[in-house]
Amino acid sequence: MEIQQFLGLLIFLFIFTAGFWLMLFLLTFVVPYWLVGSWTERWKEYRAAKKASK
Repeated sequence: MEIQQFLGLLIFLFIFTAGFWLMLFLLTFVVPYWLVGSWTERWKEYRAAKKASK
């Protein structure tokens, strides 16, 4: 294996694993945080609308 092929393989593996860990981070931390935040905002709007209608 020549040095150019080896460097290409290393770059590919780095990009692939960085993308994998970024996707894993997004799915485990960012998406649930976003979902809980949107749910709480909707709940606050619902409570405010319910309070205003009384």
